[in-house]
Amino acid sequence: MTSPESLRVQASTTPRQSSWRAQAPVLAVVSLGGGVGAAARYAASLLWPPPPDGFPWWTLCVNIAGCAVIGVFMVVVTEIRTAHPLVRPFFGTGVLGGFTTFSTYAVDVRTLIDGGRVGIGLAYLTATPLAALTAVWLAAGATRRVLKGRRR
Repeated sequence: MTSPESLRVQASTTPRQSSWRAQAPVLAVVSLGGGVGAAARYAASLLWPPPPDGFPWWTLCVNIAGCAVIGVFMVVVTEIRTAHPLVRPFFGTGVLGGFTTFSTYAVDVRTLIDGGRVGIGLAYLTATPLAALTAVWLAAGATRRVLKGRRR
C-alpha cells in the first residue's frame, strides 16, 4: 500500500526566482517581436483596409502570408542553420504571432454570422485554418527543395 508521504510532491530545489530570471530574456524578445509583428499587421490593414460589409480578404491574406513565412523560417532555423536560442521566440512567436491575426479572424467570423451571412462565415471559418496549414506545408516543402538544390 502507498503511504500518504510518498504521494507528496517534492519541493523544487531551485528557487522560483532563478526560473523567472532564466525566462526573462525569452519574455522580453517575444514581447518585442510581438510589438513589431502587430505594427506590421496594422500597417497592412492601413494599406488594404477591410471593407465594412465585405469579405475580410486582408485578414485571410495576412494569416496565409504569416503562416508561409513560418514554414520557411522553421526549415531554415531547424534544418539548415543553428540559430541563437532567442531567434525562434523573437521571430516565430513574437513577430509572426503578432503579425498573424487569428483573433481578428474570429471576430470576422462572428461579424459575418451575426450579419446574416452564415454560409460565408462558416466557409471562412473552415478555409482560414486549412489555407494557413497548407501555406506552412507548401512553404516548408518549397524551402527544403530550394535549399537542397543550392547545396548540390
